[in-house]
Amino acid sequence: MMPLSKRNKIVMIAGVVLAVGGWFFLIERPIAVSVVEQQATTEVRVFGLGTLEARVVSKVGFEVGAALIDLLVDSNDTVTKGQTLARLHAGEQEARVARAEAGVAASKAAILKAEANVLRAQAVLAQRTAANTRQQELASRNTVAEKSAEEAQRDVDVAAADLTVAKSDVALITAQAADASAALRYEQSLLAHHTLTAPFDAVVVQRHAEAGTVIRAGEVIFTLMDPTTVWVQTYIDEGRAGELAVGQGAEVRLRSLPHAVFHGAVIRIGIESDRVNEERRVWVTCVDCPKQIFLGEQAEVRITVATLTNSLLVPEIAIEGFDGHQGRVWVVQDGRLAQVSLVFGSRTEDARVEVVSGLPEGAQIVASPIKGLAEGRLACISGDAP
Repeated sequence: MMPLSKRNKIVMIAGVVLAVGGWFFLIERPIAVSVVEQQATTEVRVFGLGTLEARVVSKVGFEVGAALIDLLVDSNDTVTKGQTLARLHAGEQEARVARAEAGVAASKAAILKAEANVLRAQAVLAQRTAANTRQQELASRNTVAEKSAEEAQRDVDVAAADLTVAKSDVALITAQAADASAALRYEQSLLAHHTLTAPFDAVVVQRHAEAGTVIRAGEVIFTLMDPTTVWVQTYIDEGRAGELAVGQGAEVRLRSLPHAVFHGAVIRIGIESDRVNEERRVWVTCVDCPKQIFLGEQAEVRITVATLTNSLLVPEIAIEGFDGHQGRVWVVQDGRLAQVSLVFGSRTEDARVEVVSGLPEGAQIVASPIKGLAEGRLACISGDAP
């Protein structure tokens, strides 16, 4: 083997120096990173998509079938409780009511007649009782024959029996009158069913029939909505729904009014989640929504579930192996990089997660991963993450 020339030795030495310098430049050169800054106050909100609905929506119709002769309201009309909405042809039922009314009148007349018969029977009984008393006194003095006294007593017994029959007739006819009155109320009720009235103050959402149509009992004529029961039915991802509670404040944005923010609160949380979409149904009031609403309109809902104070919020992109509870992050401690495991809590809608525990004393969390991060490498802080 030939000895290296002086020139070759110089080249080799220079190469080694360059390699060491390059290694030091790439590995030991401080890398600039941004770190997470403590936030004074942060609202934690969850986002959901839903639709504008009303809690009270009723499909109303007639309890009997006949031909529609009047429709007095139309879609988008405002109606009050008890207001007439529609009428059916009621000629036959009106005749039945008239017949029942005649039956009630006949019963009243029969009662008067029966009561008169009672009065007559009472008078006859009183007359025959007085005559019997005289006959019995005369018979006791042997002034009249015993047979006459017996006949007088028999007349009293017959008169008493007639009075009992007359009273029974009154009771019977009174019962028949009650039956006739019940029949009249029944026919009047059926007649009332030929008029459709509003069950509550409402807005007519839709009219389903037109005048002249022969409808069946129970067929829907109008869909009514109570405008005071408007709310938003929204769907929240199960992974973000753990902190939801009734009464939490919410903001609502309607698709037709994207620049307006309406306010409300959580009023109901469904106890059954969607098994396919893994979402939870939540109902939110809308206290200042527009008076003119459109059922089914899409709405965006943001519910404030917590307010954090003096918290560290790490972007999810900076967390490795995050499972919703814990993960690993890069930190700067004593001027060098290290990876540590942290436990996390609440998540904000801008994809940041609250640090709960695990952060070493004096360590600062790297806000975003960059190329060149390595255990023990020198680091300098270039700025704080927002």
